[in-house]
Amino acid sequence: MTGHNTLRKEILAKRDKLSPLQRRINSEKIAASLLGLEEIRGSSNIFIYVSFRSEVDTLPIINSLLEQGKNISVPLTRVSEKRLEIVAIQDPENELAPGYCNIPEPKEDLAATKSLQPETLDLIILPGSVFDERGGRFGYGGGYYDRLLATIPAAGRLALAFEVQLVTKLNLQAHDQLLDALVTEDRVIRTTRK
Repeated sequence: MTGHNTLRKEILAKRDKLSPLQRRINSEKIAASLLGLEEIRGSSNIFIYVSFRSEVDTLPIINSLLEQGKNISVPLTRVSEKRLEIVAIQDPENELAPGYCNIPEPKEDLAATKSLQPETLDLIILPGSVFDERGGRFGYGGGYYDRLLATIPAAGRLALAFEVQLVTKLNLQAHDQLLDALVTEDRVIRTTRK
């Protein structure tokens, strides 16, 4: 695993070096590509991460999807259970607050009434630290998304990343879940999950 952690650190350092302006411009390009995808048009129930630190900015995407009438849910990290709770949101500005690692998450009172079953999801939009062109993905080391994806293989899986997060080939483990597509500021990389 040491290799994974070194690579993860190296790539995240590159992502952190992008200027706020560059990140914003690239995030806008990624959002425009993503929102034009057939997967988005064909999905009603979309689970998407809430961006944090130097990740591709998802708040504008969440707001656009809500405006389109999509059912949007976001993760609430249940650390003791090592799982992501899926919580429906309608008003990110008022329904999110800093949670696990200060990541914006749905407030507990919302989770009490708006929690969803994984099987209800059509599409999952994931974050990650490092990606390859085969649809390989390294998260941040907690395995939260891999565990969720393993329970709902039928849901579509897209990830958002900046080009600096791509490597030629990741050394994947058996539990690492593959993506259907990766959207960067320059391209949409389609993969086959077989």
